[in-house]
Amino acid sequence: MNRRLLSLALAATVLAPAVLHGQSASDRNVSVRGESATEAEVFMSALQAIERLHMNTYSDSTLWARALDGLIEGLGDPYAAVFTPEEVAAFEEETTGNYAGIGVQITELNDMVTVTKVFRGFPASRAGMIEGDVIVGVNDSDATTWTTQMASDSIRGPIGTEVEVRVRREGVARPLPFRLERDEVHVKAVSHAVLDGGIGYIHLDRVARNSAREVDEALRELSGTRALVVDLRRNPGGYLDESLMLSDLFLEPDLKLASTRNRTSASSGAAPSEESWSSRMPSRAGDKPIIVLVDGYTASAAEIVAGALQDHDRALVIGDRTFGKGVVQSVLDLPHGRKLRITTGTWHTPLGRSLHRERDQSGELLPENGDTLATVTTASGRVLPAGGGVYPDLTVGPDTLLLAERELLSAAAEAEAPLGLREAEVAFARAQQLREAGAPPSVDDATFERYVESLRSDGVPADRLDDPVERGYLRWRLRMTVANRMEQDNDISDATVVRLERDPALNEALRLLREADTQRELFAAADVAKRMLDYGVHPPTTKWPEIVSEALMTEPTEIESRETLDDLLARDA
Repeated sequence: MNRRLLSLALAATVLAPAVLHGQSASDRNVSVRGESATEAEVFMSALQAIERLHMNTYSDSTLWARALDGLIEGLGDPYAAVFTPEEVAAFEEETTGNYAGIGVQITELNDMVTVTKVFRGFPASRAGMIEGDVIVGVNDSDATTWTTQMASDSIRGPIGTEVEVRVRREGVARPLPFRLERDEVHVKAVSHAVLDGGIGYIHLDRVARNSAREVDEALRELSGTRALVVDLRRNPGGYLDESLMLSDLFLEPDLKLASTRNRTSASSGAAPSEESWSSRMPSRAGDKPIIVLVDGYTASAAEIVAGALQDHDRALVIGDRTFGKGVVQSVLDLPHGRKLRITTGTWHTPLGRSLHRERDQSGELLPENGDTLATVTTASGRVLPAGGGVYPDLTVGPDTLLLAERELLSAAAEAEAPLGLREAEVAFARAQQLREAGAPPSVDDATFERYVESLRSDGVPADRLDDPVERGYLRWRLRMTVANRMEQDNDISDATVVRLERDPALNEALRLLREADTQRELFAAADVAKRMLDYGVHPPTTKWPEIVSEALMTEPTEIESRETLDDLLARDA
């Protein structure tokens, strides 16, 4: 299984452990003696022969492990897998956002493991550790030559146990020792911002434990805004129950959120069983117009949220078609701390659209028949494709690099220049300087030239570093990193403003929301924009309100031809 698919497989929509139901051990033995005795005998004989006679030596454990791998691969299910205890622990940390440690983010800067962020309310913050502290020792070990992973492995440990971390701090002669009691640390999955035009922006990077509560808190922080953008791009999913609670935050009570269709006994001949969930609470977003951003990495539980809001006409979806991981997975306990994950059903949106896109064992999409694409119709009359995943109402791709920018990155790679590391080092120092001065994020000329010179010293060709386009790209990257370093309390307003310079989907969302006061107006505006783009006409800002108003006077609000569009443009000329 490739790495991208493995990460998405780990981000399952059903993460609760299950038990193996069915026959008892004695029943299974009877089954083997009866129906499957021949196959079992052949398998064991082959296993023993390979162990005794094969030119390469294989241990029993290796052969059994490979047999299990073959069993999983033979299912043709790209998401089925057996996970080791270490993979299970890493997966749970990623999806919950929880781990046992001291509450810091560390990065290798200038060949030293450096504290780049201290999370408030956790042991390191309470003890007085600050950004910029360089970790030089952990317990009895010298850490001056450690990697970030080595430091992380040593600092983390069981909740309630102690760890001593020694740090070097600028202006202090001797290392400072901190004796800290490890605690559960939760890294929030939600960040938010208030953008121009009174538009609230919520970014959800995973559907983790407490994500719904964090989004609810963000909605309260953004209560004074007139519209919302919910960004689910690159969100691999997570917990089913959290995705349902997230959808519930934006919908009125008693609306269907999602459903599953599961297999039944093969011998029963019955249709697949179905289970559904409905909203229970009043919407926390009121009647604000909402846009949801998605892309090809939006998967699993995140697709459930996008699909529910789209089906109920509660959000306009912008971006690219989503990944299409619409499978129900059961996690089964195996001996020795391992777990088995298998697919047991499929997820469907409130209107019955399957979220699943078929893939082969390697994770590659299987061919689709575009001529037979099914559709569903929403309560407002909008027609939505139903071919797996969530189709955006308005397709807007990601920012693409210019040729000169690609050549810069290629030149840096050929020179083996650590572009990201140098960027992080310079940005961290600049962020510290601005924080001490109480100034907002920025990159002055001196800081930028220091960054460029560090790349020149690393062997990046001068013609690349002197090119105006490439310098502009480097400066944007550095500004972005500085803004991220200065993020406070998950408020990403400054970073989002910088991101807007190279984020077509978010820019389109803001442009549409500035011209729409209601969800209906937003759908009409998006329909006009889609037709204009189809006909090669980019939406004009001065004529936009009048064109949308004209479109709203007709039912449905579609522009049926280029002539209709030309007519609307001419009336406003």
